[in-house]
Amino acid sequence: MMIAMLALPFAMQAQTKFHDAELSEAQGAVKKISQDMMGRQQVTTFSEDGKMQREGMTDAKYDAEGYLQSAKMSMRGQETTVTYKWKDGKVVSQSMNMMGNDITTTYTYNDKGAIASQSMNFGGQEMVMQYTDYKYDAKGNWISRKTNMMGQDMEQTRTIEYYE
Repeated sequence: MMIAMLALPFAMQAQTKFHDAELSEAQGAVKKISQDMMGRQQVTTFSEDGKMQREGMTDAKYDAEGYLQSAKMSMRGQETTVTYKWKDGKVVSQSMNMMGNDITTTYTYNDKGAIASQSMNFGGQEMVMQYTDYKYDAKGNWISRKTNMMGQDMEQTRTIEYYE
């Protein structure tokens, strides 16, 4: 009986069937994330059970716990399958093949659970991006961060809408 009562609060926290918000570096009852990606507005919407819809994403495959394992992505007229590896509720890597090149991105996280750095390996070529100066909304999700890409300082911003 005691074990069942200890498990109850944890079970009540599981709000969603799918963990796509975590894939988008967010948590909670996320309805929509809008952000600029290299000059293009990217909008990701989420159903109430946590499943995301994003332009160009099809054929999503999930494990029994609702973590996305792979999806087909259409980018600039090319279609590729992206596969994800998870650990402790966070994406640790994603892999794809673009125009014959294997690309693997690995992630490290800071103490607040936000990405501290991402390392992209393009068939032996490695590019590391550090993320700093995070600003968070009232729900604890990041809405602004800074990075440096190819010598250029950049600020990434996004807006998040919630169901609650």
